[in-house]
Amino acid sequence: MSRPSLFGSPLFLGFDHLEQMLDRVQKNADGYPPYNIEQTGDTRLRITLAVAGFSMDDLQITQEDNQLVIRGRQKEDTEGRVFLHRGIAARQFQRAFVLAEGIEVEGAWLDNGLLHVDLRRPLSEARVKTIKIAARGNGTQRTTLGGAPVVGGMAEPLPDGRNGEG
Repeated sequence: MSRPSLFGSPLFLGFDHLEQMLDRVQKNADGYPPYNIEQTGDTRLRITLAVAGFSMDDLQITQEDNQLVIRGRQKEDTEGRVFLHRGIAARQFQRAFVLAEGIEVEGAWLDNGLLHVDLRRPLSEARVKTIKIAARGNGTQRTTLGGAPVVGGMAEPLPDGRNGEG
C-alpha cells in the first residue's frame, strides 16, 4: 500500500521532485551526528555538526545539485591496542541537507570537535510577468478602437495603411 502524496493536488504542478527530496531526507534522519542550524544574519545560516574524534582528513563536504552532503569516515586505529571496554566506536556517517534554490556554501571549518558550515541565502527579488493572450482557432477576434483585427497581440494594418490603434 502506497502512502498518499503530499503534492497530489492537481494545483501543485512540477513539485514531484520536492517529494523525492523529502523522501531522501527522511531516510537520512538517524540522528547521528547531532547538529544545529542557526541564523547568523539576515541572509546567513550556519550548520554545526558535533564530530568529536574526526579529523579534517576524515570529513568530506560536497554539494550535489541542491543537496549539501557531509560525510565522515574514521580510520580504524586498533593496531597494538587492547580495549577492556569500547564505548567510543569509529562510526561513519552521512548527513544530507536540502538547500533552497540560490543558497551558496561560503565555507567550512573544524573547531574543537564541531564542524561549522556557513551558508548565504541571497535576497530574492519579486518577479511579476504579464502573459499576453492571443486568439486562436474559433475564438472571437479582438479588435482595436480603429477596428483593425489583433493577431498575436499586435494590430494588423488596415487597408489604407493605418495601424488601427487610433
